[in-house]
Amino acid sequence: MQVLYAFNGSESDDFSKDQKFLLYSIDNMYNLYLLLISLMIEVQKRAESHLEKTTKKHLATAEEKNPNRKFINNEVLIMLRDNEQLQAKFDAHNIKNWDLDSEYVDIIYKEILASDIYKEYLKTTTTNFNEDRNFIVEVFKEIIAPNDKLYEYLEDKHLTWLDDLPTVNTSILKLLRKVKKDSNAFHFLPKLYKDIEDKEFAIKLFRKTLLNQNTFTKEIENKTTNWDSDRIANIDLMLLKMGICEIQNFPSIPTKVTINEYLEISKEYSTPKSRIFINGILDKLVKEYQIEGKLNKVGRGLM
Repeated sequence: MQVLYAFNGSESDDFSKDQKFLLYSIDNMYNLYLLLISLMIEVQKRAESHLEKTTKKHLATAEEKNPNRKFINNEVLIMLRDNEQLQAKFDAHNIKNWDLDSEYVDIIYKEILASDIYKEYLKTTTTNFNEDRNFIVEVFKEIIAPNDKLYEYLEDKHLTWLDDLPTVNTSILKLLRKVKKDSNAFHFLPKLYKDIEDKEFAIKLFRKTLLNQNTFTKEIENKTTNWDSDRIANIDLMLLKMGICEIQNFPSIPTKVTINEYLEISKEYSTPKSRIFINGILDKLVKEYQIEGKLNKVGRGLM
């Protein structure tokens, strides 16, 4: 949607650079995923380093000499830290941000220490894998994911990361919740694309929306004769074009799924009334296609 919205050319212009940026921005989601995973590892290392320093203090208290090591021995964090395949991915994608920007590791670490989640976790010295996992899930959900300083950092680093962040955070939470003591090393190495068709879908939707903009615009105009075109938000027009393209060109995707998807996107990026407007136009078009026999959908329940 963003690449299509930013496109300044016409149907006949070369849009290879825009397609390249589309794929680059999708690929860069994986870098964001790796960056956030590596942040948790660095926080564990920061905690361990701090503990070593306090135990060696000349006037260390009894508690400092014999600290609760529950956090640094957290089995999920150790699993992430010792994962060689994950480390290889960090190296391959050049994920070294926290070497230069270590202050953000400190920010997250201090917020964890000050949290009720951490205090509750350290009430005992004994633990098990489930407790360790639940603790990390809560830390990620309540401290890391919504952190304003981290949000600002990511905004400065890459233009598309803020839009990718909710998806990446949700994916990380799912993996953390599902991890088991005997999970293999690839549990935290998900695929960016489900399969080749997944990637081809993005390219096809992008290209066909661009190549048929004039046709889609006319279809929208025919359904908005009582609307002043200047009153229709540009983002709504693009979402409608994408929705029409998906309805016309992807037989295996149910129309309800398509419409719901663009309604959800409109809630994030457009006006409060956009949801009703987009739903009304797409619903009218679907009914029209059905009557005219133009709705080419395959499989059960796809109408």
